Amino acid sequence: MMKKRSISASKASLVLFLCQMISALDVPLDSKLLEELSQPPTITQQSPKDYIVDPRENIVIQCEAKGKPPPSFSWTRNGTHFDIDKDAQVTMKPNSGTLVVNIMNGGKAEAYEGVYQCTARNERGAAISNNIVIRPSRSPLWTKEKLEPNHVREGDSLVLHCRPPVGLPPPIIFWMDNAFQRLPQSERVSQGLNGDLYFSNVQPEDTREDYICYARFNHTQTIQQKQPISVKVFSTKPVTERQPILLTPTGSTSTKVELRGNVLLLECIAAGLPTPVIRWIKEGGELPANRTFFENFKKTLKITDVSEADSGNYKCIARNILGSAHHVISVTVKAAPYWITAPRNLVLSPGEDGTLICRANGNPKPNISWLANGVPISIAPEDPSRKVDGDTIIFSHVQERSSAVYQCNASNEYGYLLANAFVNVLAEPPRILTPANKLYQVIADSPALLDCAYFGSPKPEIEWFRGVKGSILRGSEYIFHDNGTLEIPVAQKDSTGTYTCVARNELGKIQNEVQLEVKDPTMIIKQPEYKVIQRYGQVSFECIIKHDTTLLPTIIWLKDNGELPDDERFLVGKDNLTIMNVTDKDDGTYTCIVNTTLDSVSASAVLTVVAAPPTPAIIYARPNPPFDLELTGQLERSVELSWIPGDENNSPITSFVIEYEDGLHEPGVWHYQTEVPGTQTTVQLKLSPYVNYSFRVIAVNEIGRSQPSEPSEQYLTKSANPDENPSNVQGIGSEPDNLVITWESLKGFQSNGPGLQYKVSWRQKDVDDEWTSVIVANVSKYIVSGTPTFVPYEIKVQALNDLGYAPEPSEVIGHSGEDLPMVAPGNVQVHVINSTLAKVHWDPVPLKTVRGHLQGYKVYYWKVQSLSRRSRRHVEKKILTFRGNKTFGMLPGLEPYSSYKLNVRVVNGKGEGPASPDKVFKTPEGVPSSPSFLKITNPTLDSLTLEWGLPTHPNGILTSYILKFQPINNTHELGPLVEIRIPANESSLILKNLNYSTRYKFYFNAQTSVGSGSQITEEAVTIMDEVQPLYPRIRNVTTAAAETYANISWEYEGPDHANFYVEYGVAGTMASRQVDIATQGWFIGLMCAVALLILILLIVCFIRRNKGGKYPVKEKEDAHADPEIQPMKEDDGTFGEYSDAEDHKPLKKGSRTPSDRTVKKEDSDDSLVDYGEGVNGQFNEDGSFIGQYSGKKEKEPAEGNESSEAPSPVNAMNSFV
Repeated sequence: MMKKRSISASKASLVLFLCQMISALDVPLDSKLLEELSQPPTITQQSPKDYIVDPRENIVIQCEAKGKPPPSFSWTRNGTHFDIDKDAQVTMKPNSGTLVVNIMNGGKAEAYEGVYQCTARNERGAAISNNIVIRPSRSPLWTKEKLEPNHVREGDSLVLHCRPPVGLPPPIIFWMDNAFQRLPQSERVSQGLNGDLYFSNVQPEDTREDYICYARFNHTQTIQQKQPISVKVFSTKPVTERQPILLTPTGSTSTKVELRGNVLLLECIAAGLPTPVIRWIKEGGELPANRTFFENFKKTLKITDVSEADSGNYKCIARNILGSAHHVISVTVKAAPYWITAPRNLVLSPGEDGTLICRANGNPKPNISWLANGVPISIAPEDPSRKVDGDTIIFSHVQERSSAVYQCNASNEYGYLLANAFVNVLAEPPRILTPANKLYQVIADSPALLDCAYFGSPKPEIEWFRGVKGSILRGSEYIFHDNGTLEIPVAQKDSTGTYTCVARNELGKIQNEVQLEVKDPTMIIKQPEYKVIQRYGQVSFECIIKHDTTLLPTIIWLKDNGELPDDERFLVGKDNLTIMNVTDKDDGTYTCIVNTTLDSVSASAVLTVVAAPPTPAIIYARPNPPFDLELTGQLERSVELSWIPGDENNSPITSFVIEYEDGLHEPGVWHYQTEVPGTQTTVQLKLSPYVNYSFRVIAVNEIGRSQPSEPSEQYLTKSANPDENPSNVQGIGSEPDNLVITWESLKGFQSNGPGLQYKVSWRQKDVDDEWTSVIVANVSKYIVSGTPTFVPYEIKVQALNDLGYAPEPSEVIGHSGEDLPMVAPGNVQVHVINSTLAKVHWDPVPLKTVRGHLQGYKVYYWKVQSLSRRSRRHVEKKILTFRGNKTFGMLPGLEPYSSYKLNVRVVNGKGEGPASPDKVFKTPEGVPSSPSFLKITNPTLDSLTLEWGLPTHPNGILTSYILKFQPINNTHELGPLVEIRIPANESSLILKNLNYSTRYKFYFNAQTSVGSGSQITEEAVTIMDEVQPLYPRIRNVTTAAAETYANISWEYEGPDHANFYVEYGVAGTMASRQVDIATQGWFIGLMCAVALLILILLIVCFIRRNKGGKYPVKEKEDAHADPEIQPMKEDDGTFGEYSDAEDHKPLKKGSRTPSDRTVKKEDSDDSLVDYGEGVNGQFNEDGSFIGQYSGKKEKEPAEGNESSEAPSPVNAMNSFV
């Protein structure tokens, strides 16, 4: 236990020690200071580790270093000292460690092949360079060999071996013919990574005798050529189709090791007929996005910047219609050492602590070793202040003798890293780098920053004083920065004065004084004001300022945030701007800006120019056209035109417009050439070659433009090369295998000479191809066929004529044609947010598979079925498009409790790619819609029957129905609300124990587990108390006939709801007609009810001041006039309904509910139309009724209980139903 505690305490003390390390000093980049301070050497420049040199040129091995005092240099070669004084061919540059080996004067590069290392040394330590391996480049000749012709049967595979000589560095291989034209390559014929030319199957057109392999050695700029290879293809009928076999690599598996950060190239080339198509996959994973590319017609898989995560098995699959073949390449990614934390220079004071940390990683993990001044630290002189702990050197209580340069070497079998870092122990008294008595000037109420740049070792402490012998500055009104700067956040006038900065450490003390002046701010005490001025008048803007007397202000005037027009009408004074003879163009915003060396202020005003009042005596008109045009000083590219102005017609000529006609290319068409001021009558005109010029001049004044002058004499300029190239050059493919190059042709005068043509050039971008060019004429488009799908091309179009070419054109980037995307988005996921909204995610497709410009993604989705109804319906697919490289989208407007499917497709300029596998998702339940209907039937004294239909959209599983109802009294007030929950499987309900002759309002809705849906409302009335039945009796039947109608009346005693049958005949023929009439009792009771009702109505009319007056029932009965009786209908001879011309309605409160138990609008004594819910009524804010009933007369409020009122005799006797 004691031992464990001891170890733990040791570790804890080490961690505490590292946490208490004092940070290293920062050395200011002051040139004078850096010249005075001692510093160990630092390597600043060196040659690369693997240095391949041209054997024909001098070898320069670089080694530059800095230090104080300046370092001396020495070299080792192959691990031993290299004495350059003994080799006459080797010299070292003065004040440098760079070696120059003189090869051009007799030296041989091979003699200096080896490993070199440079050491830079001074009294503070020694820094070393990397091991620089010098190797001369080699470009050997091809070995002589006898090449036999290749006789191949049509459809067979063929490999033409290149086998280039081994060079340093390896050569670049390409195949050409005798005419130095590259051999065309395709999915069928292509070059492998080893330089061989592979034919998946040969065709008769492959017969030729000049297949030539070339090796280009870039370092020596030489090209070696192999002897031509002959291929003869003989045909056999029929040609046998073959399933794929792999030409390279052979076997079923192989291995590949690549280093981290490099480019991984994997290749599969297959034979077969038809030509196989290659596809790549990574077993157990995906090909890395954005770093995967396919080359050589997908035969080569290229992955850039590989890492350990790219290790694994990569499978290539070759497939045609007859079958497939595959090969698995096991890739292992190793790593040369790379830095995690490289050591950094330390500047320490005597007695301070510090650390050098060297951390690197690699595969396998690198070994870390330390050197001191170029010597392994294990055999270097001991330093008691130094302790090595693996990848860290810990320094404690360093002294000046501890200064040294340390090297960290991290190495494994794939390479090494070497870094120099010095430890410089300095004991320096304080120094203040800010110049003495430096003057700082600021504006009052702004911050003031007073510098005190310093250096010392140990780090000095800084203090500030006001004045030379003032007290130390403290308090919240000052801010002290770590770099020594004193900040006064709000400087006032009384802050002006001398400030002293004192820097001290244990080696000394120094002080410096600076001066602060606080100035008054600049102000505009009279700003320019808004002005309205008549045309041709004069206007002035003032800008009077107040400023600090020690500052020199400058005033600048702007118009619309730009410079004032260069016009003598604008006069700038000391504190104003005057504009003479104002025109419409002077309208705008004018700004006065006042600048000093410390601040700037501005103010603006708007000038509005209006028309001057007309002067009837003066007539203004357009100027007369100029005349007497003359051309002088004719040169190849210029001519001088002069003219005489016409009459200006009381409005000064402001400008002349010069136009030209090209009689050679566009006769009769005039073009704008230039415009000059109205005071100018000559102009030097620039001309283009090969144009037959004529000129004319147009005068312009405030009124308008004159008629053109007569044309000048013609002047034909000489031909020349084109000055410009076509514009708007574009390259866009119209098909997957072509590139359409278009441009805007030059105009006729731009040709500069006869024989205008265009040189169209193109080459594939990022591929080591030569330019391919054609020359065309009289077109603005050229189509390049046989291109790979959607690859970038460099394009240029150059104009030329019979005299030569235009300047070299600029290159533009185009793309060959797009094809439909190859793959569908993967990893499609759906997140249902709520019952009507879902979010869909997908992984973006690799850009290489888009095969075009990525326009976005389309999401197809459709409802499969409702989960509540389990019924399918017509599938209506919906489409949402998400632009760009988005990887998610929202699907709105979904139906609750439903099953959906969706898929995602990528879209380019050509169209849509394949769909992803259908993804099924379900929406949760929602609230239902309102029931489809609510009917109220079978009213009785105390019950009503309710019937309803299922909701149109249940949106889930119905759990119940909620019925709420409440009575409505005569004043339309609502009674207490009753709520009933009804099981979901019910479709009707009988409500009992209701009040008789009472109106009820019903609210009805359905529920799911989510909640209640929208409700449907209805109203209904229970019937009045029933009357004891009476025996029916009809008497006193009377008739009155006219020309077109007859009136029949009778007296009736008996129960209500009796049916009456009236028989009538025409010209001796009887026809039966039945009319259903609702009656009101026996005759005596009916008469009594009529008298009582008339009396009540008269009383109500007087009290309520009813405009209707009395009901003239008796007069109407006696008169039998036409307006009271409807004519007989012509179609069937029946009598029309009796109508009360005054009311157009039966009297209310007395009618009974019809026998069919339905409530009609004209019969219900509590109709919503009557209460203002129809088109003719409305309610106040407090619910009271305003307006008229649906009839022409106002309805009076009912008083008393409805059942106490008598039925209407008028309706009973005179209405036919």
